[in-house]
Amino acid sequence: MNWITNYVRPTINSLFSRREMPENLWTKCPECGTMLFHRELKDNLQVCTNCNHHMAITPRERFERLFDAGTFSEVSVPEPVVDPLHFRDQKRYPDRMKAAQKATGEREAMLVAEGEIGRAPVVAAAQDFSFMGGSMGMYVGNAIIAACERAVERRCPLLLFSAAGGARMQEGILSLMQMPRTTVAVQMLREAGLPYICVLTHPTTGGVTASYAMLGDVQIAEPNALICFAGPRVIEQTIREKLPEGFQRAEYLLDHGMLDRVTHRKDMRRELITILRMLTSQPPAVAGDLPAPEPEAPADLAPEPVAAPDAKP
Repeated sequence: MNWITNYVRPTINSLFSRREMPENLWTKCPECGTMLFHRELKDNLQVCTNCNHHMAITPRERFERLFDAGTFSEVSVPEPVVDPLHFRDQKRYPDRMKAAQKATGEREAMLVAEGEIGRAPVVAAAQDFSFMGGSMGMYVGNAIIAACERAVERRCPLLLFSAAGGARMQEGILSLMQMPRTTVAVQMLREAGLPYICVLTHPTTGGVTASYAMLGDVQIAEPNALICFAGPRVIEQTIREKLPEGFQRAEYLLDHGMLDRVTHRKDMRRELITILRMLTSQPPAVAGDLPAPEPEAPADLAPEPVAAPDAKP
């Protein structure tokens, strides 16, 4: 009886009452190793609560926190030719695209949207590093051109968040041709007199750094973001010397004049609102979206205080 009570019954109960635990409830910080609960990490904009390490964030999550009330509308992007070079390595290029689309739920590596930030209209584009490393292909080039054209059409600033490992090798020279294409698109904004603000996130490398990511009127970066053309490991192997501490990181580039600001992700929206309104000659935003306070009257012109009525018995 003891064997049935102490062993058989608990075993049967455990089989029927067992609940499967989701695998994505906890995330390990790659910088300090802290285990972070998924809701806490999402509320903190994918920033480690222990060491402030900025992890990757999807364009949609970023836009939901960036635009007013989290509302925005997507800008349509022309579809390029699918697999123009019939490229194949370990997998066919279309198969890699389908796998990335299934994993991310996105069409491609860049999302273009329009809306308001601090009551100011703006067009924004963001790269998704989880989609084939955010690599720059023909679609990304088309997306930047579409964003520039939409910004010129609406007469509003363009805000771009870069995150890429460089050009997409599966498209070969067609991928590299996006560098001059996007440069010409940015020139459209220059000629129209519209601000172009670049926010460089970790990592921004290769041909993306060599083209549209470093052409902004204002260059901002997230803390400790890797920003370079060739990575530090490649440079060390080439020159056979040890690089300085923090080389090619955002703080290093700020100290050497390559960036204007290094801004924490939680402060990014407030920082962008200030810059956007400044560059478009708008008055400063009012906290809480409240009407601006009335200016105080001079002391000699201030109305005399009115006596309170007598209290009734």
